Amino acid sequence: MIDKGFKKLIKDSSYIVIFTGAGISTESGIPDFRSPTGIWKKYQPIEFSEFLSSEDVRAEAWRRKFEIDKNISKAKPNIGHLAIAKLVNDGKIKKIITQNIDNLHQESGIPNDLVVELHGNTTYAKCLDCGKRYDLAEIMKNFKKTNKPPYCDMCNGIVKAATISFGQAMPEKEMIISQESSLSCDLFIAIGSSLQVYPAAGFPLLAKKNGAKLIILNREKTDLDSYADLVINEEIGGFLSENINFIN
Repeated sequence: MIDKGFKKLIKDSSYIVIFTGAGISTESGIPDFRSPTGIWKKYQPIEFSEFLSSEDVRAEAWRRKFEIDKNISKAKPNIGHLAIAKLVNDGKIKKIITQNIDNLHQESGIPNDLVVELHGNTTYAKCLDCGKRYDLAEIMKNFKKTNKPPYCDMCNGIVKAATISFGQAMPEKEMIISQESSLSCDLFIAIGSSLQVYPAAGFPLLAKKNGAKLIILNREKTDLDSYADLVINEEIGGFLSENINFIN
């Protein structure tokens, strides 16, 4: 469906911020976390404090991660990701704030410095003490041999997937960039998010209250629909591909 209002808002804007949630990536075959068939229905979330305090819990966390990664590792950017990448290439989008951890925005061709990952990135691991980055393939190889969670070979700190766990502090730098971008934009587009998880879901309201136009694109209604200038309840990839590819 071609939406003239959507196209006009984009054409009239010079500083667009995109905010994406799980809904854009489910079309790539990645299950979400909170739906009735989501990942948390299969696995009870592990709190960050539990992860830190127990080697057995850390081993279980890594076992789960490698199981979940069987789906994520196969996923490729879908037509929604590629449509957003086109807008980036056109110079319209200044920042992409994402709740997703799947790296698919970057794989669609969007530069790293334009993507703000609020919940981290599942495609690599980091030492919680010194910050050294680790490739997952080597961690998986060693874990299969020993069933022991990894430790840093630089400082002997705990190594964790580079994602934000329950009870773990949100990344300060990413939160500041997201706030500044939300206050600077003239159009904020929330895509594929239920807009229920705070503080991340506060950014659309922050942008709106500072004078930006707000578009919400999601298959289902959200609690913030009443604040939006335009609400679109459509399949995300198809809608974005059809409407963005024909914006001049």
